[in-house]
Amino acid sequence: MIEINNLTKRFEKVMAVDRLSLRVPDGSVLGLVGSNGSGKSTLLRMLAGVFRADSGSITVNGRELFDDAAAKGECFFIPDFPFFYNNSTIENTAVLYRELYPNWSDDAYVRYCSVFPIGTKDKIINMSKGMQRQAALILALSTRPQYLFLDEIFDGLDPVVRHLLKRILIEHVAEHRMTVIIASHNLRELEDLCDRICLMHRGRVLMERDLDSLRMEFRKVQVAFREVPNMPNIFAGIPVVSAWRNGNVFNVTIRGTEEEFMPRLNALNPAYISAMPLTLEEIFISEMGAAGYDTNTIL
Repeated sequence: MIEINNLTKRFEKVMAVDRLSLRVPDGSVLGLVGSNGSGKSTLLRMLAGVFRADSGSITVNGRELFDDAAAKGECFFIPDFPFFYNNSTIENTAVLYRELYPNWSDDAYVRYCSVFPIGTKDKIINMSKGMQRQAALILALSTRPQYLFLDEIFDGLDPVVRHLLKRILIEHVAEHRMTVIIASHNLRELEDLCDRICLMHRGRVLMERDLDSLRMEFRKVQVAFREVPNMPNIFAGIPVVSAWRNGNVFNVTIRGTEEEFMPRLNALNPAYISAMPLTLEEIFISEMGAAGYDTNTIL
């Protein structure tokens, strides 16, 4: 298990991570989502041992990560822009990683070189963005990491490779109880892959929830009236996250189950009600709007 307690990291005047606490069970896939500059990439770099925390702690199965070479050997981090030397190829980098990572698997290396359609002897620096990510994935998965940290890994990958990557990650989690933490703005991809979501804003955790229960917690509701009730707040007593009106039709995001809020809506005598679960992107927009991060305050 990864345990993060009161973690803080500051860069001069910028508080990148602010007293953040989080637990990530083994064998889970956690999606990190949040506003730009929310601290997702900084958190991943501290998890990988690239940055030392100003205060707080990160432990992996009870071991402090930063100065523990054995613990780092069980982790692999692919940043948003993977770094390779000018003469790096998949082949010569594999020689290096074979010595550095104790769980390196030649069988896995051969398999992933055949799965991802790129040349192992070509200079990685000359490859496209998507192919560089595929090179990084071949090497990462061949180390057989127990903890895999990915930053915007879907960026630049074509749909076929994205589907392949998700299938491989799910396979590793199921067979080897690998723990995966992915920071991404591609919420649609995270919906297919993650079992938990952590929403960050300004270096803190706004929400960390099981994805299935999170979907059940919110509903987008359209309510139409023949005549709008003459009331100061027609949705008083209903946990409305956001609402907008178009004539006699209201589009409302509500926190709660239909069993909880439908009786109150029906009491308003509407002509029509439709309720549906929110997508992860819609939940993100609603929660960030509630935190003051929306187009009304930006534009």
